[in-house]
Amino acid sequence: MFSANYLRREFLEYFRRHNHEIVSSSSLIPQNDPTLLFTNAGMVQFKNVFTGLEKRNYKRAVTAQKCIRAGGKHNDLENVGYTARHHTFFEMLGNFSFGDYFKEQAIYLAWNFIANELGINKDKLSITVYHDDNDAYNLWHKISGLDTKRIIRIASSDNFWSMGDTGPCGPCSEIFYDHGSDIPGGPPGSTDADGDRFIEIWNLVFMQYEQISKEQRINLPSPSIDTGMGLERLTAVLQGKHDNYDIDSIRSLIEDSAALTKTDPDGTHKNSHRVIADHIRSSCFLIAEGILPSNEGRGYVLRRIMRRAMRHVHKIGYQDALMWQLVPTLINVMGQAYPELEQTQDLIVETLKLEETRFKETLARGLKLLDEEIKKLGSGKSLSGEVAFKLYDTYGFPLDLTQDILRGHNLAVNLDTFNQIMNQQKEQARKAWVGSGEKTTENLWFDLYQKYGPTEFLGYTTDETEGKILSLCIDGKEVSTAPTGSDIIVIANQTPFYAESGGQVGDKGTLTDINGLLISISNTHKKVDGLYIHYGQVIKGTVHVNQTVTMKIDKERRNNLRSNHSATHLLHQALRKILGKHVTQKGSLVEVDKLRFDFSHNSPLTEDEIAKIEEEVNKQIRRNTKANVVLMETKDAINQGALALFSEKYADQVRVVSMGHEDDHTRPFSTELCGGTHVNRTGDIGFFKISGQSSVGSGVRRIEAVTGRYAELYVRDQQKIINDLATKFKINPENLASRINTFLEEYKMLKNKPVQISSNKTQNNKEEKIIGKIKLFSLQLNEQPKDLKGIADTLKREIGSGIILLINQIDTSISLIVAVTNDLTHQFDAVKLVRLGAEILGGKGGGGRKDMAQAGGNKPEKIKDCIEAIENEILKSQ
Repeated sequence: MFSANYLRREFLEYFRRHNHEIVSSSSLIPQNDPTLLFTNAGMVQFKNVFTGLEKRNYKRAVTAQKCIRAGGKHNDLENVGYTARHHTFFEMLGNFSFGDYFKEQAIYLAWNFIANELGINKDKLSITVYHDDNDAYNLWHKISGLDTKRIIRIASSDNFWSMGDTGPCGPCSEIFYDHGSDIPGGPPGSTDADGDRFIEIWNLVFMQYEQISKEQRINLPSPSIDTGMGLERLTAVLQGKHDNYDIDSIRSLIEDSAALTKTDPDGTHKNSHRVIADHIRSSCFLIAEGILPSNEGRGYVLRRIMRRAMRHVHKIGYQDALMWQLVPTLINVMGQAYPELEQTQDLIVETLKLEETRFKETLARGLKLLDEEIKKLGSGKSLSGEVAFKLYDTYGFPLDLTQDILRGHNLAVNLDTFNQIMNQQKEQARKAWVGSGEKTTENLWFDLYQKYGPTEFLGYTTDETEGKILSLCIDGKEVSTAPTGSDIIVIANQTPFYAESGGQVGDKGTLTDINGLLISISNTHKKVDGLYIHYGQVIKGTVHVNQTVTMKIDKERRNNLRSNHSATHLLHQALRKILGKHVTQKGSLVEVDKLRFDFSHNSPLTEDEIAKIEEEVNKQIRRNTKANVVLMETKDAINQGALALFSEKYADQVRVVSMGHEDDHTRPFSTELCGGTHVNRTGDIGFFKISGQSSVGSGVRRIEAVTGRYAELYVRDQQKIINDLATKFKINPENLASRINTFLEEYKMLKNKPVQISSNKTQNNKEEKIIGKIKLFSLQLNEQPKDLKGIADTLKREIGSGIILLINQIDTSISLIVAVTNDLTHQFDAVKLVRLGAEILGGKGGGGRKDMAQAGGNKPEKIKDCIEAIENEILKSQ
């Protein structure tokens, strides 16, 4: 039996033998098309090659491309699990020609592969061509020998492809497979073509025109080829299956899902097992690329997919988290072709398990609410938008999950009301993904790139170089000169200035010449495919196009950036070593005075973990090993263990940065694909200190840190805070933690004191009397002396008007406090009363204010006499 893995290999090898470059699948996150949520076709990574904006060192390519269709224009989610061929994740096999061969060779290569290499029965095949594409019609007849009745002309847009309203376009030709007369459906172009009997397996696009406008279409100077064939569909044909879900790579997931839940894979819960099998594929591949479930963007699409599968787990009746248990099966089936699955297995498992556990907490409650509402609805009625929104907002039900459940009851959602409430909640609607926000200048960058090509970057080896100014721009337009005071953009033939990328900010510096020209460069960016843009201001002189200048970066600033960027590499590996292999980089910011590193992890770091991470990074710094940089093929680097961000677009050759070494000295501590600037030796970083941590979303933590001189300043500032506090507490710094803990305990005790005053403990030691017309509240305690003033203040508030007498005895030591409410201070002086009592108790003096005073004594046997003396004084003063 032809397995999916075998067919993938055979396809790639077949075209390699026909001089095609095997190009790895690009990321599921499109790198050159911000209008796309996910990569949904093989040609996406070659879009700029087809339009001429990007050049490759090959003219023929072949790929097996990972694709996602869920969300946006290409949304198959609601059909997945219920049809034979809808998937959220699939693989598209494709061969491409960039101005090399055209129709005849494309048709020959396709026919030869399916008919001769794979041996598919020719009697089962038919072809469609665009209705006026006579060349394709005749070539198919000539090459395949098929009867012309099975080469069908189609006039609809199904057989004409375009990249958009303008741009490259051309007729298509599709190869169909006949699954047999026992399946309903007619041949393409017939009235019942929508049936499942005839299935398209391969689409060949002949890009021969450029659409200039709605009315104008011209021939392309170099026609190209773009083809796409679904691996799942092809595998079904070769395995004699009509249903994609019955092929080996998907069926194994279905059977394991059934085995774990102890249910029949083809019984009552057949559709649920199919949903789970499809969704575990898309979920794992998305997580492997660093996408985590969230409430917006790609993360929300992932959450929708995961929760739809989890609802079907619940529907089966399985009580535990299921999806993570299917990860080993997926890796066993697809891990060899896509090693990122095994490399990120810990992250995938942890993410699936956490999301499913969290969702289970609200799923049952949400389903109960939905069931109650369904019972109220009659046939043909719609669920109110208010209820659908409550399910979304309170119970975490994506709208399509609610729709999926309702479909089983032949019900729908009132979408108008739902959308109205959603829009009301979002006062500022999320902007559509339309690119960089620099639409007005994008065409300028493309024009300049085509005119001058990429800028040569010399900044890895030098901080200063001579450069020729190729272009000057002011306000989005090219100019030939710029006088003093002008804010300009400079493009040169070469540069030592690093352009902002990979989290590292762009370089600053100066452009000068021998005649006194001075241009201050404030930032550097990179546009199109390597065009370096220097933002600056002319401080002195006038600058001209074609002028030669000395380009010099701010070296001290760059050194700080080198330190911080290198530290992120050491930090990344330390996190993986201390916390686990599930840790992957989610983002970073490398600035002059600090670094920021976002990573996948589900809980705050403990003090012990932070200490271990800092120690690991500083150990590598102290070892002062040389940072090695080599150029390697991307695939070779990853196969050798180099860490890569799957959301990043890498060239065929990449810089591999290794630094530090493991304790056994057998391998580097950190090895990553990186185009940033780095230290020569780890010791150049100096010192590393974590300054903070926080959460930036579900399953993503952020560390902020400082290095070198800034780390020293941070530690110095922290030490100053410690010393200042120690001085205030009048203790040594090493005793500060203990003293603060004691202080907090005392504060907590004092804060809770009002409750303690009325406790049974004090009931027998307090006495309230009316002396003349004045209320006297006396209380005898055995408390710490420092609590007494707080107690007196509390009692003053409680009694409203009167005098408080507190006598606190610990062993033979006595503390005495007299407090007078504010309405009586014109009549009674607390200082006078407390001194009277202190004299009787064997003490001296006493002080404070008219409303509160304190004194002490050492004759506990005189306490009764003290109280009587104060009572007499109160009576006498009225």
